[in-house]
Amino acid sequence: MPDNTSDLGRNTPVTAAQRLVETLIANGVTHVFCVPGESYLAVLDAFADVKKDIQVIACRHEAAAANMATAYGKLTGRPGICFVTRGPGATQGAVGVHTAQQDSVPMIMFVGQVGTADKGREAFQEVYYPAMFGGLAKHAEEIDDPSRVVEITTRAFANAQQGRAGAVVVALPEDMLVSDPGARVPTPVQVAETGMESAALATLKARLEQADKPLLILGGTGWSKESLDQLAAWAKGIDLPVILSFRRKDLLDNHHPCYVGDLGLGPNPKLLARVRAADLLVTIGARLGENPSQGYGLFTAAETAEKLIHIHPDPRELNRVWPASVAAVSGTANAAKALAGLKIAKSWSAWRAEARAEFEAFVAPVNVTGAVNLSEIFTWLSKTLPPDAIVANGAGNYAAWLHRYYLHRAFRTQLAPTSGAMGFGFPAAIAAKLTFPERTVVGVAGDGCFLMAASDLATAVQYGANFPTIVVDNGSYGTIRMHQEREYPGRVSSTDLRNPDFAAYARSFGAWGATVTKTEEFAPAFTEALRQNTPSLLHVKTSVEDILPGKRLSQMAAK
Repeated sequence: MPDNTSDLGRNTPVTAAQRLVETLIANGVTHVFCVPGESYLAVLDAFADVKKDIQVIACRHEAAAANMATAYGKLTGRPGICFVTRGPGATQGAVGVHTAQQDSVPMIMFVGQVGTADKGREAFQEVYYPAMFGGLAKHAEEIDDPSRVVEITTRAFANAQQGRAGAVVVALPEDMLVSDPGARVPTPVQVAETGMESAALATLKARLEQADKPLLILGGTGWSKESLDQLAAWAKGIDLPVILSFRRKDLLDNHHPCYVGDLGLGPNPKLLARVRAADLLVTIGARLGENPSQGYGLFTAAETAEKLIHIHPDPRELNRVWPASVAAVSGTANAAKALAGLKIAKSWSAWRAEARAEFEAFVAPVNVTGAVNLSEIFTWLSKTLPPDAIVANGAGNYAAWLHRYYLHRAFRTQLAPTSGAMGFGFPAAIAAKLTFPERTVVGVAGDGCFLMAASDLATAVQYGANFPTIVVDNGSYGTIRMHQEREYPGRVSSTDLRNPDFAAYARSFGAWGATVTKTEEFAPAFTEALRQNTPSLLHVKTSVEDILPGKRLSQMAAK
């Protein structure tokens, strides 16, 4: 007979909630982000027995909890874990599910559910989660048999990590959690991997040696430091220019001589011209979605059918939008290692050097109309922070300055949502600091972006996530204002913001706060922020006229 007692230090019969927590531990979970709810009290009780194994972070908003889990997944490559309660908890946490899925990040959200006997009655806070998350997550299901809790939780870990990584949602009816889970005990998931076939490699080698203007485009997730180091050395040996996809700037040291820029919002126009002029695009991991492809207009389907070699871990992404001349199913790390083993009898020194020179010119600081120059601030940070510093941001035009002028030097140092979700950066930075307390972490947010997650300043203070956050305040939903001026000049509507004193707001939570109104004030204020034994916030006041690097809001209105 199996021993049906808990491994969590009790002599009482094990419950499904305890088996669920044991499954988390078996799969290496170290942090759980949640907003507690009565619908999963039995799980919260089980967590009380494993404090030495799992740190449970109680957040102030479910969106923050889900974003923290997504950030954990981005930084570790392992599923970030989030628990939210039913109904309102699930709907508010959905933003993190969307971000994880669009970002190809392994993440699992467990959602409390009404008792089995009440399902289908529109009971208090009842939602049918497989339908709600069916088009939002990679997979969503509901436990309807307590003896399958280990099976379903284990499957969630496999689904989150295998192929194209993504978000999985598991609903937990409250009566299931206190029931007998049966005999199955947890075992860790052995993640299945795919690799490059020899025929595809041979074709890739031949095509490279025939090309005069090739480009290597890297994106997606599933990379390892070892594979990226090997690929970087290989590219350098043959002078192959490398482009990084939208918000994947930490896949290659931006000081590497082969790095020539990134594709996304506000890219270098000369880089786009090079992509159009290229006669071969070797793409690993990137889907080449709307932002990297500049609204699906950077190339045509006819062009990609001739010059795109597309390598991706999920076959469903290949030939989905862009027909490829060669399509290969492979995990990104395995593909990188395979390419690094190819001996290429050709190099492209002039093509690479010209592209690199264009990139270096593009990241030179620009002049601004206001007293704060973000291009100088982020250039200073790029030169000052340690190579392994983690920089987290959400969405807004402030991020265009950060992404252009901050040069990443190490793998897994960029936390930025490819979904364009506001409110992501600050909770992501909290997760980063709690996961890697020894590393420097910096949060960057706009005024609108920060206030979508500002309540979790309390979480940062409570758990000692001591890092500086830069709040860029231009008194506007700047991105929307920019589009508004371009499409409806002179008709400002709903984009002006009246903001608090953010430094005073931070101090009210027990954090440290300072205000920056001139470029020269930033460096000493930031240095002082790093000295604090508490979370800190720099309220940086900028002019909305300086809407993008080298662009003025009034010029857009005039056009």
